[in-house]
Amino acid sequence: MGLRVVGAGVGRTGTHSLKLALEQLLGAPCYHMIEVFGRPDHVREWQHAVHGETTDWDHLFDGYAAAVDWPTGAFYDRLMDVYPEAVVLLSSRDDAEAWWRSANATIFQAIDRVSREAPDMEQMILDLLDTHFTPGWREHDASVAAYLRHNDQVRERVPADRLVEWKPSDGWEPICRALDLPVPGEPFPHVNTTAEFRSTTGLD
Repeated sequence: MGLRVVGAGVGRTGTHSLKLALEQLLGAPCYHMIEVFGRPDHVREWQHAVHGETTDWDHLFDGYAAAVDWPTGAFYDRLMDVYPEAVVLLSSRDDAEAWWRSANATIFQAIDRVSREAPDMEQMILDLLDTHFTPGWREHDASVAAYLRHNDQVRERVPADRLVEWKPSDGWEPICRALDLPVPGEPFPHVNTTAEFRSTTGLD
């Protein structure tokens, strides 16, 4: 099974909601950062990708119909060539400040806790952010600039006929239109709010 959707958005842009939505639409799993936890073979493979080494994409995405969130979003340009039939889905927030507030209150704080259970996973994430986002990801100005730069690069590099831009408020329609699928009758699955993330990860 090849990917039908390559997510180009960074973390905290509604990617967990997208995971659930795409799984419903495509009837197959959607890859997300949460898939990497507990998969040492995947951590090693992503570390290869981070450092520009040969990466077995088919191994990483075996059985998946879509992939969103980090680490996938950092390699959308390579993956859109590996899966030429896939649409490239750029998820973002309403504005960069909203993204920063969410990312800083959730994943950026949680990274330091990963080392307790999975030091190799933490190292992969740190290397990913340092080399494919910004070394200043803990700082507001550097992180916001990297977020905006990443989104602009996606728009420049992805052909218009393959690019789908999406915000959480857009719901089903842009995704279903791009995939030529009917819009489900039920509400779009909005999950993993900042409060929910902090509660489930023990940040509060």
